[in-house]
Amino acid sequence: MREADTVTKTGRGRRGRKVLVIGGGIAGLSAAHRLLDGSERGGPVHVTVLEADERLGGKLRTGEIAGARVDLGAESMLARRPEAVGLAREVGLGERLQPPSTATASIWTRGALRPMPKGHVMGVPGTADALAGVLSDEGLRRIRRDDHLPPSHIGDDVSVGKYVAARLGREVVDRLVEPLLGGVYAGDADLISMRSAVPQLFEEAGRHVSLTEAVRAIQERAAANQQTGPVFMGIDGGIGTLPGAVADAVRAKGGEILLGERATTLTTRGHTEGASQWRLGTESGRVFEADQVIVALPARAAASLLRTASPMASQELRRIEYASMALITMAFRKADADLPEGSGFLVPPVDGHTIKAATFASRKWGWIAEQNPDLLVVRTSVGRYGDEKDLAREDTDLVDLSRQDLREATGLTAAPVDAHVTRWKDGLPQYPVGHAARVDRIREHIAAVPGLAVCGAAYDGVGIPACIASANAAVDMLGGDTAALDELKADPVQSMHGGAGE
Repeated sequence: MREADTVTKTGRGRRGRKVLVIGGGIAGLSAAHRLLDGSERGGPVHVTVLEADERLGGKLRTGEIAGARVDLGAESMLARRPEAVGLAREVGLGERLQPPSTATASIWTRGALRPMPKGHVMGVPGTADALAGVLSDEGLRRIRRDDHLPPSHIGDDVSVGKYVAARLGREVVDRLVEPLLGGVYAGDADLISMRSAVPQLFEEAGRHVSLTEAVRAIQERAAANQQTGPVFMGIDGGIGTLPGAVADAVRAKGGEILLGERATTLTTRGHTEGASQWRLGTESGRVFEADQVIVALPARAAASLLRTASPMASQELRRIEYASMALITMAFRKADADLPEGSGFLVPPVDGHTIKAATFASRKWGWIAEQNPDLLVVRTSVGRYGDEKDLAREDTDLVDLSRQDLREATGLTAAPVDAHVTRWKDGLPQYPVGHAARVDRIREHIAAVPGLAVCGAAYDGVGIPACIASANAAVDMLGGDTAALDELKADPVQSMHGGAGE
């Protein structure tokens, strides 16, 4: 092993802090950007980002299909929170922000494509009439019973699926809540925490006798706030261009980003004046020293790295499970692809199909259509927590299965001129009942170790704004400021579904 590499040649105090950020996904890059952005106020800071992969961005990635640039990961971000759109503007992407060309989606259920209903919160309706056309008459009658049921004890947390089924009936969970939650978490509604996944509904459900009344309260508050503008936003060229823009901004501010450096060991020797507190070893044999460390890794990798520095946090992180999935992106000749109007459709697992969603990407995003007006790009998603058997299939099989479902749902018979399968192994952390309490315990253990913080999708939400908010809180906590974390707890970032096939 070589002699320790210092992150910079300067030290603490007036010479500047040395901060290591482990992980080059959007959370890690956001943390580095915030560290450097606040360096004038907090004194000089020298930031190095270490990324194990040969590319940055984590689950944000662009690629090409039939010569057209497309997203191969997340394709949109919540616009009614400031974190993601604000960061995009800060790093020079403001003029490239674009809302979806159409927000009209469908749900493929009970043998037909049906318009996605309005007047619901993650599939939970304010009235039975809001789901007319999606649910059966019996399902609608069951929702109307909610106002006459005795109050349900919600406690510290509760499963979304089980609670909604008890109040409104199983059909609303199977036909709408499940596909919407599945699109965000690739998870199982009966296991997912309402407190973590639908925090606004969790808070209101504890205040009202009926669940539909709680939904109406959320809707009334939203109407009173008079929020305008698009709910979601994309970026011309793809959401996957955001990490690169943030990385460029980090480098422009003096930060260093190293690719292909997998962190393997992290030890602390306590702060000694003039000496670095942390020592980090990498798979390549390099050793880095720093005053502070932010771990922006998926839960399992974070658990492995923190096994010595914070054994209790490591144990909690190891219990966070992940779901794997695959995105199948296909390009069709537009003249051959007669698809329904709208941005795509969701698919309830109860109907037994392979795909869980389809996005008509060229319809949803004007920038994709403009690249090649003769192409129609469609993407489907396969796989969810507890149902990953199809992910063992070959790429060509996943394309064929997607085409079969598209043909049954829309009548599309054309063969794609190009197709690409992107596999996201352990792509999405699961938020089961008790997740928020686990995150609190992790942060308590981490807070007991000076100069250490964590952030990422495993904690406060899987969406881009949530990851950025988590990074902001981590940076501020290194400086002893808990205001950002307190605000995040008071106003959680709900990870919402950006249409069909997110």
